[in-house]
Amino acid sequence: MQEKLYFYYTNDLHSNFNNWPQVAGFLKEAKARRASENQASWIMDIGDHVDRVHPVAEAFMGKANVQLMNDVGYDLATLGNNEGITMSHDELYHLYDDAAFQVVCANLQSMTETEPEWLQSTVYLQSDSGIRIGVIGLTAPFNAFYELLDWHISAPFETLEKHLNHMKESADIIVLMSHLGISQDQKIAHRFKAIDVIIGGHTHHLLRNGETVENTLITAAGKHCGFAGEVELTWDHARQELIDKTAAVYDMTEQPRDLAAEETLNTLTEKADDLLGKPVIELAEPIEVKWFQHTEIMQKLTDTLKEWTHADAAMLNAGVLLDQIPAGFVTHKDIHRICPHPINPCMVELNGAELTEVIRASLSKDFTELKLKGFGFRGEILGQMIYSDLDVQTVVRDDGSEYLESVYYQGMPLDPAKQYRIATADTFTFGRLLPEIANAEDKHYVLPEFLRDLLTYTLRHKVPAD
Repeated sequence: MQEKLYFYYTNDLHSNFNNWPQVAGFLKEAKARRASENQASWIMDIGDHVDRVHPVAEAFMGKANVQLMNDVGYDLATLGNNEGITMSHDELYHLYDDAAFQVVCANLQSMTETEPEWLQSTVYLQSDSGIRIGVIGLTAPFNAFYELLDWHISAPFETLEKHLNHMKESADIIVLMSHLGISQDQKIAHRFKAIDVIIGGHTHHLLRNGETVENTLITAAGKHCGFAGEVELTWDHARQELIDKTAAVYDMTEQPRDLAAEETLNTLTEKADDLLGKPVIELAEPIEVKWFQHTEIMQKLTDTLKEWTHADAAMLNAGVLLDQIPAGFVTHKDIHRICPHPINPCMVELNGAELTEVIRASLSKDFTELKLKGFGFRGEILGQMIYSDLDVQTVVRDDGSEYLESVYYQGMPLDPAKQYRIATADTFTFGRLLPEIANAEDKHYVLPEFLRDLLTYTLRHKVPAD
C-alpha cells in the first residue's frame, strides 16, 4: 500500500499582506481537501513572516502575524532573521506565547537563564497510519546582531550533526525547515543525505518544481507570498520507504480571497492605526525631504546618529527618509511611513584611506541613484550621502558628475593611516555597496533601535515644536 503525505508552506512573507487573503484561502482549502481524502497534511512557515516595515507588524510587534497564522491553521514555523533580530530580547521571547502551532528552531538559544516555552529544536509528526516525520528548523547565524540581543545562533552544520543521528532512529522521514538560503541548502543536501526534504527561504529563491541534490528534494516559494508551496511525499508501506518526492508552487494572485482573513486584516489595520496614532511632535511648518540635496532634517538625523553611537563622525544616505514630514501633529505612524526600514545604527572603524574610498564611491551616480532592494532598505533609491563632522570638498564637472577633492576631519585632512570610528546604517555592512565598510574588521551594531527611533529622538529634541 502507498500513502501520500502533504506539506503546504509559505516563506519570506515580510508582512506583505497584499496576497494574504488568497494565501489563507488556499491553505485552508488545501488542508480541508486532504482531510476529506483521508490524507495527512501540515502547513508550515519558513521564517520572515514578520517584518516591521508594515504598520500592523510594527504596532503589534509581530503578534498580529501570529494571530493570522493561528487563524489559517499553521502547524509549524521556524524563525527568520526578521523575527530574530528586529525586536528586543523580551519581545522575541514572548512573540509566540499565543501560537497555536509549534515553533521549531534547533540553532537558536537564549543567553539568559531560561529558554522560551515555545522553542523546540525538533518535532515529530505522525500520520494516522503511523508514519513518523522528524522536522528540524534552522535559521541564519547573524550572531553579530543576535548576541547584542542576548540570543545565540549555533552553526547550522554542527547543529544538524548533533540532532540527525537521533532523528534517523526516531523518524521514517526527515524534513528540514531552512531559513539559511539556497546555497546553504544545497551544501546541506550534499553533506547530510539522511534529510529527505529541505523547505527553504531567506534568499527569496523560487523553485517552481523543486530541485534534487543527491537524495534530497529542495524547494522554496520566492517572497511576499506571491506563491505558496506544496510538497507531496509518497510512502510505500510494503517497502517501508519513501518512493517519491515532488514539489510545486501555486500563484496566489489567481486564488480566491478568504473573506474572514480579509476582515481580520482590516480590523488589525484599524487597531494599528490607533496604536501608532500617538503624536510625537507638533510642527508649525512641514519639513522638507530631498534625496539628492542636503537638508536640515537629514543633517540633524546624521548628527543624532553620530551622537547615539559615540562615533568620531557619521554618514547617512538621504534616501532613508521617503517623504516630507507634514506640518501639524506628527505621529508614530507618520514616522513609520517616512522611515520604514528595519535598519540599525552601526559604527565601523576605517582608516583614512578606506574612508576616503567610501566617500568617493558614495558620490557616484551609480550609488546615489541605485534602486536598492534588500539589506534592510525599504526605500526607492539610496540618495546623496550626508555627513556629520566630516568636511567633504567636491568638484562638479561640466557633465554634472561629482568628484572628491578632499576630506577634512576636525579641520585637518584625513590621515590615511589613522583609524576613525564612523557611524552609518547597517545596510552598508552587507553586500558590495561600500566594500571598505562591508569588509571592516570592527563593526559595532546598535540594537534594538532602528533609524526611525533616532528620527523620533531628532524630532523631539532637535526640531522646534509649534
